[in-house]
Amino acid sequence: MTSLIIDQDTRSVRLDGQEVTLGARAFDVLHYLSQNADRVVTKEQLLDQVWAGSLVEDSNLTVQIAGLRKALGKEAIKTVPGVGYKFTLNAMPDAPAPTSKGLDVPTIPSLAVLPFANLTGDEANAYVVDGIVTEITSALARVSAFFVVSTTSTFTYRGKAVDLAQIGQELGVRYILEGSIQKAGNRLRIFTQLVEAKTARMIWQERFDGTTEDIFDLQDTVAESVAGAIEPKLIWAEAARAQHKPTESLAAYDLCMRATPLVMRQNTLSDLEEGMALLDQALALDPRFDRAKGLYCFAHTGSFATRWWPFEKAQAALPVAQSLLDSGTEDAFALAAAGHYIAYIGQDLHKGLIAVKRAYALNPNSATVCLLLGWVYNYLSEDDDAIMHLQRAARISPVHPNIGVTTCGIANAFFQKQDLKRAISYYEEAITQYPEFASIQLGMIGCYWKLGDLEKSAQMAAWFRNKVPDMSVATFLQTRPHENAFYRDAVIGALRANGFPEG
Repeated sequence: MTSLIIDQDTRSVRLDGQEVTLGARAFDVLHYLSQNADRVVTKEQLLDQVWAGSLVEDSNLTVQIAGLRKALGKEAIKTVPGVGYKFTLNAMPDAPAPTSKGLDVPTIPSLAVLPFANLTGDEANAYVVDGIVTEITSALARVSAFFVVSTTSTFTYRGKAVDLAQIGQELGVRYILEGSIQKAGNRLRIFTQLVEAKTARMIWQERFDGTTEDIFDLQDTVAESVAGAIEPKLIWAEAARAQHKPTESLAAYDLCMRATPLVMRQNTLSDLEEGMALLDQALALDPRFDRAKGLYCFAHTGSFATRWWPFEKAQAALPVAQSLLDSGTEDAFALAAAGHYIAYIGQDLHKGLIAVKRAYALNPNSATVCLLLGWVYNYLSEDDDAIMHLQRAARISPVHPNIGVTTCGIANAFFQKQDLKRAISYYEEAITQYPEFASIQLGMIGCYWKLGDLEKSAQMAAWFRNKVPDMSVATFLQTRPHENAFYRDAVIGALRANGFPEG
C-alpha cells in the first residue's frame, strides 16, 4: 500500500519515503481532501476552504488538482462529475474492478459533456445547471464533424468517483467538456473547459457571466459560444494529434487533419502546396470524403485571396465545389466552403448564397460558417447582414484561426457603407491578425486613397505590387466578386493613382 504522510505543522508531504514538493495552494487542497477521504468533497467546499470564499475561476482548482495527480499519481484523486473530487490514494476497492476494453474512439473528433458542478449553494438551481449542459450538448451535436455523446449517458456519471481517462474509455470519446456554475445574487458565472480525456491536458477554457432574469437566453448564449469556440479548437487539436502519427499509417482522415492548419491559414506558399498535396492524397484514398473536398475548396479560395496563386489556377476546384453542392451533403463546413468558393471564384453569387445559407441552417454555431456567410453577403452588398454574421463569428470564436479574415470582412462591409474611418480601424486590426491575407491590403489601398491619405495608400500598393507584380485594373474588374459600386470605383481609382496598369 502506498505510504503518504502529510504534516500540517511543517506543511510537508512524503510519498513512499520521498519528499514531494508542492505549492501552498496545492498543499491546502491535498490536506483538505485527505482529511475528508471518506466522502466526496464538492468544488464549492474546496474553493471556500482554500481560497477563503473568494469568487475565483474554477480553472484555479483544476490546475491544482492536475498538479497533485502529476505528483501523486492519477489514481490519487478521482473526479466526481457534477460534484467535485474524492481522495482515493489509500482507498481499498470493495471488489476487483472488472476489466473492460471500453468503446472504440471514433475517427472523427469525439466528446462528451459531463454534468456541470452546481456551486451556487442551492440545489434548486440544479435545473439551471442541467439545462445549460443539455443546450451545449445539443448545439455541439449539430456539428456533423463531431461525435457527441448524449446526456442520457453522460448524466449517469453524476456523483460517481471516476477519472477522465476512464470516462473517455467507457464512452469512447477523445475529449471531455466539464464546467461549473457559481451564483452571487442574481448573477451567474459559468466556467467551462475542454480537456483531452486520456491525458487530462487542457485545450480550451472560458468564463461566461449572466443573470437569472432570463435564464433561457443565458443557456442559448453559453451553448452557441461554447459550440462556436470548440469547433476550431477540436479541429486544430486533431490536426496536432495527426501530425504525430507515422506517415505510413495515415488514412484519409489523418491526411485531412494534417492539411487543415496549412490550408485554412496560408502563411506561406509552401504551406499551401504542402496542404494541397495532403488533400490530394486524402481524396485519392476516399474520393467521397466531404470534409476533404470542403478543405480543397477552402484552400483554392484562400490561394487567390492571399494571392499565392493566380485566379485561373484557383478555378481548378470548380468541379469539386459543384459536386459538393449536388451531393446533398450535410457536412456544414464542406457545404459552406463549397458555396463560398462558388460565389467568390465561381462568381455565381446567388448559387453560393443558397449553399452557405443551407450550411448555416445545419450548424448556426460554426464560426467558420458564419464568416463565410458574412463574406457572401459582403459580395452582394448586403452590408448589414454581412456585419451581423461576421461580428457573430468573431463573438462566438474570438481566437478562431481565421479571425483576420473575419475582421477584414467587417472592414469591407463598412467600406461599402462608406463609413471609411470605421472600415480603416477594422482593416488595421485585420492586418495584424493575418498580414498575408492580401484582400486586406487591397481594401486598404482603396480606403486610404478615398480618405485622402495617399502615403498610406501608396505603402499598401507597394506591398501588393511586390506580391502580385502583374496586378492591373483589368485583373481587379475580372476577378472581384463584389457588386458594390462605391467599393469598386474606389479601388479602381486607387489602383490607377498608384500606377497600376489598365490591363
